[in-house]
Amino acid sequence: MSEEITGTTASDIADSVRGLRDRGILRPGSPLPPVRELAARLGVNRNTAVAAYRQLAQAGLVVSRGRAGTVLAGHETVAQEGYAPDTVLRDVGTGNPDPRLIPDPSPALMNIASRPVLYGEPVIDRDLDEWARRWIAADLDADFRITVTSGAVDAVERLLAQALTRDDAVALEDPCFLASIHTVRLGGYRAVAVPVDDQGMTVDGLRAALDAGVRAVICTPRAQNPTGASLTAERAAELRTVLADHPYVLIIEDDHFSMLSQRPYESLIGPGHRRFALVRSVSKFLGPDMCLAIAATDAETADRLAMRLSPGTTWVSHLLQRLALTQLTDETVTAEVAAAAAHYAERNAAFAARLRVHGIDAPSSDGLSLWVELPQPARTVTERLMRRGWLARTGDEFALDDRAEPSHHLRLTVHDLDDADAATLVDDLVAAVR
Repeated sequence: MSEEITGTTASDIADSVRGLRDRGILRPGSPLPPVRELAARLGVNRNTAVAAYRQLAQAGLVVSRGRAGTVLAGHETVAQEGYAPDTVLRDVGTGNPDPRLIPDPSPALMNIASRPVLYGEPVIDRDLDEWARRWIAADLDADFRITVTSGAVDAVERLLAQALTRDDAVALEDPCFLASIHTVRLGGYRAVAVPVDDQGMTVDGLRAALDAGVRAVICTPRAQNPTGASLTAERAAELRTVLADHPYVLIIEDDHFSMLSQRPYESLIGPGHRRFALVRSVSKFLGPDMCLAIAATDAETADRLAMRLSPGTTWVSHLLQRLALTQLTDETVTAEVAAAAAHYAERNAAFAARLRVHGIDAPSSDGLSLWVELPQPARTVTERLMRRGWLARTGDEFALDDRAEPSHHLRLTVHDLDDADAATLVDDLVAAVR
């Protein structure tokens, strides 16, 4: 069936494979011919066939199996944040905030109703805009404009779409936040991995990505997901120096943990950088269902972002904007958020200390989860944990590409375990490792 693939350009070949899939001639799992074989049969350069397969892979239509070749992708569920569906196991891989620590919106809901908002009115609530400007100005030393989006992932997707075209390169942290992986892949962009250590993005990694021609950089300045790493002042300064020669590369900072973070905000956005966006969602402290994020961007990016919003949602509900503002300016709510921040930090630190007693490394970090290093492949350990009633996430899920070496890390969300359950998980993890 693969003999029916046609085309003389990468786009034509990719479209041919799409057509064969749509007509059911190629089915999930169907092997595609090796690059050299396909190039020879079609009479094209090998690089043309490589580019075609890359387009298909970035669109999620084919999967490379290494030496086993390239096959048509199925409709299998990809890794997502949150609770695993249909499991009786205790899920410690969710990445969720503790629902008991999310402020009750009921009092605020009683006070947000006012006059209706009609077509043609300003898309950002005036009072939220003023509050957001003060919040961002305390950290961002640059002229900026505010845009409100339906969460951080929505902001990142629209920011990339307004700046890039298909097959453009994007620098992503490795290991990487799952939503960023999906957003870049489904947008048809080319992910370039930048390693992360305990101080954030590495300087050599970012320099190599810029040399590879990336047009955007997505960075998590605090509580990087999954590692929990935060940029230090020294590392941020080094990265800004590298970026100074690339002022038109779009920097997107996803400061998702902002109000809960125990670390100071450090930025890649240097003086005079021309294209940037600092994105702060309220999901971690006001709840994931509060789909609202503040994006502070340069003026041109703000204009383009508004254009990306106009044909679709146009604006985030003013009721939601008022609800967020009412909570964010309520002293009781902000005290609850501060208490939640202290709780996450204390519970994670206590669990990490328990692990270190047994020789398992779980560095002090920021965020909702811990990044635990194991002496053997994580998949082996998770299989043993499942037999003991626990469901955990391995670092393999957060890798940007298939690697020869399996991950030796687990991401564990343990802040909501009581002392007894935490002790049981530590004992079971130690037994699974040994």
